[in-house]
Amino acid sequence: MSGLCNTTRREFMWEAGAGFTGLALTGMLSADDFFAGVAHADTLSSPHPTSANPLDPKPPMFPAKAKSVIFLFMYGGPSQLDTFDYKPKLIGRDGQTITVRSFREGNVPKSLKLMEPRWKFKPYGKSGKHVSALYPNVGECVDDIAFIHSLYSDAPVHGSAMLQMNTGKIISGSPSLGSWINYGLGSVNQNLPGFVVMTDTTGGPISGAKNWSSGYMPAAYQGTVLRAAGDPILDLARPEGMTSETQREMLDSLKHLNETHRETRADNSNLAARISSYELAFKMQSHAPEVVDISKEPEHIKAMYGMDKDDTRDFGYRCLLARRMVEQGVRFIQLYAGGGNTNFLNFWDAHGGLVANHTRNAGRTDKPIAGLLKDLKQRGLLDSTLVVWGGEFGRTSHGTGDGRDHNAYGYTMWMAGGGIKGGVSAGETDELGMEAAVDRYHVKNLHATILHQMGVDPNRLSYFYNGLNQKLVGVVPVEPIHSIIG
Repeated sequence: MSGLCNTTRREFMWEAGAGFTGLALTGMLSADDFFAGVAHADTLSSPHPTSANPLDPKPPMFPAKAKSVIFLFMYGGPSQLDTFDYKPKLIGRDGQTITVRSFREGNVPKSLKLMEPRWKFKPYGKSGKHVSALYPNVGECVDDIAFIHSLYSDAPVHGSAMLQMNTGKIISGSPSLGSWINYGLGSVNQNLPGFVVMTDTTGGPISGAKNWSSGYMPAAYQGTVLRAAGDPILDLARPEGMTSETQREMLDSLKHLNETHRETRADNSNLAARISSYELAFKMQSHAPEVVDISKEPEHIKAMYGMDKDDTRDFGYRCLLARRMVEQGVRFIQLYAGGGNTNFLNFWDAHGGLVANHTRNAGRTDKPIAGLLKDLKQRGLLDSTLVVWGGEFGRTSHGTGDGRDHNAYGYTMWMAGGGIKGGVSAGETDELGMEAAVDRYHVKNLHATILHQMGVDPNRLSYFYNGLNQKLVGVVPVEPIHSIIG
């Protein structure tokens, strides 16, 4: 009472007024579905109140064309002008000086020398799509492929461009594309990870695990890395002397303690993810070795993937594993072609020695990629598997010595399967292949297309974090690339 007696009328009205303002704010937030957003995020993170597994399967928002995604990531930035973006007006102009804006030097005008394609192109398939001599085997598959020639993004440097291609943002801390898909749809196979990453034997990409991180989502949605050599998954074997029964009893006891702890913390999605991770690890001990064991694959299938040749054996093995994982219901598989940051021959960053660089990197991947497409098709899996090919950006049409610089302003990626039209192309770069000029598509449109084919609305899938409904494609509505969707 003494406190009230010492309060002046002016102080009383000020404090009461602040309270009424808070009531008004609460009303407005409720009207804007702010609090429903919190509940919505909790529901998506843990769709079944009685379940501790955030990866339980969830129905798509609408009928899906694809069940799985295989993302073939050409780390370093392959040259669209030397692979799939045929520019006849660039041929014969090698060494000519032009004035263009230098993307990596403040967009200031600069005199640079043109560099014509170093490989000849020829038409393939019924569609007559021109493909360079770097990719003759993929050329045979063009009638199953939709090429997107007018992609652009926001960062002309590897680290930021990698993050944007993988997470939609140029800074770290956001969930990757595979995490978003597993968050929105869950996993149909509870014995294997829903999101698998396979790096190159030459090393991992710049920024490493940030490219397959779950960001601000629970750790259950992050990518599981399979090593390219040796045991694909480390620490998968049981400790020496421990039987399956003993381990099961130990995990059951641990699960009971964790669930008891969780009863009063039902909103703690990280705790639910930790509980489910123990169960997944236990199940993987029995199921993962079978998936990565290709000893029973026929020799002609291995040869289709190029596993009978030294230069294609590594990437062919990983492409074959990707097909086997699709058969087991893994939602998102990402394969990196190229890695490490010391030997420039080991990834696609051809600032110099373009011919040697791209001959090596395309040579390692051409036959395995074609083998993957043909094998998926002959097994009836291509219709339900979306295959994506591309890097973090492309290359310029002007040369830097005997190589090309980074180009985030007009480059090519392609998709096949999963309800995508075959034998078509979307968008165009200018006549020199420098910038997206016709039907320009941001990397967000690429992400929106992938989500759409998986039965997820890219503008509705959200995760409530830091006071906002976060989305892979951002706050502004984004359309899929409708012209390539069947």
